[in-house]
Amino acid sequence: MSQDTLISTLFRQEILAMSSYHVADATGLIKLDAMENPYSWPEDLKQQWLETLRNCALNRYPDPEAKQLKHTIRSTNAIADEWEIMLGNGSDEIIQLLLMALPAGSSVLSPAPGFVMYKQLSDCLGLNYIGVPLQADNFDLDLSAMLAAIKQYQPSVIFIAYPNNPTGNLFSETAIKDIINTAKGLVIIDEAYAPFADASFIHQLGQYANVMVMRTVSKLGLAGLRLGYLVGSPAFIEQLNKIRLPYNINILTQVSAEFALSNSAVFEQQTQAICADRAIMLTQLNALEGIIAYPSNANFILFRAPKDRANDIFASIKQQGVLIKNMNPQGGLLVDCLRVTVGKPEENERFLTALKNSLVVVG
Repeated sequence: MSQDTLISTLFRQEILAMSSYHVADATGLIKLDAMENPYSWPEDLKQQWLETLRNCALNRYPDPEAKQLKHTIRSTNAIADEWEIMLGNGSDEIIQLLLMALPAGSSVLSPAPGFVMYKQLSDCLGLNYIGVPLQADNFDLDLSAMLAAIKQYQPSVIFIAYPNNPTGNLFSETAIKDIINTAKGLVIIDEAYAPFADASFIHQLGQYANVMVMRTVSKLGLAGLRLGYLVGSPAFIEQLNKIRLPYNINILTQVSAEFALSNSAVFEQQTQAICADRAIMLTQLNALEGIIAYPSNANFILFRAPKDRANDIFASIKQQGVLIKNMNPQGGLLVDCLRVTVGKPEENERFLTALKNSLVVVG
């Protein structure tokens, strides 16, 4: 039997039909493509952190429940004791666990465009993913279409990114509540970008029996740790813990995240700076002829390039040493769109200069 034949018979058709998630090589480039916090820690804080790592028992398995870290997350975010917290190796693992727990053939629904992992992991697990298009003019929720899709498909899980990725906007709280009240299954409010938006459902959990809130520390400035968490009913999390792999949060992540969250004032200052620079960038982008930049409550800005020029503009900006995200290949509502992460002021200037040059050269 040939290797190709073995592969075609061994792996599920859903896997064979998929493409792997591509991460662009940013070597030598200003990296503004992945919604990371561009700021590092002050040197004195780094030294304190290294001291906390000195006595880590690397020869032992970590606490499988990460109790101390969960306590710190609870106190930092004022999460009531009645709610349980489950940690994941990034939000991706939490999404995977939620979907792995569903019966075969279950439906999963979210607004589209949305976070790519909702669909990627649904497809991987052979689930029925339904993406409900956002409104074309402003990327807002099409509430009537969402409610109709919920009634038609009866999804087991609905994911709502709040704010949304890749569009950056914050959906109407009233509309989300209508969705929650219509849904028969779980509604997961994905608050990955909560540090940049003055809005959250985490203190409204008691109002609904079917809502859980998911967050990550990645956008806060700890992307390298790969730590996400899910907050909700202990009864739901009890079931998810049955399929969560033991020791999924390693000891270095546990200790580092606990230390960082105990020094949250540093990250709050960085977040405020990013939000201020976001406003400046949005104004500067919309001042450019042919560019439409959309309002953002996250740490990135989605903008539309002149028709049929997004690919060339993306390539030109990259050639000038700046890497952003080309959303145009995704098609649909993202045709002609590019996305840029808010970086340090000097990085933002380099990007804007490269974009201006590209508009002239490509035009």
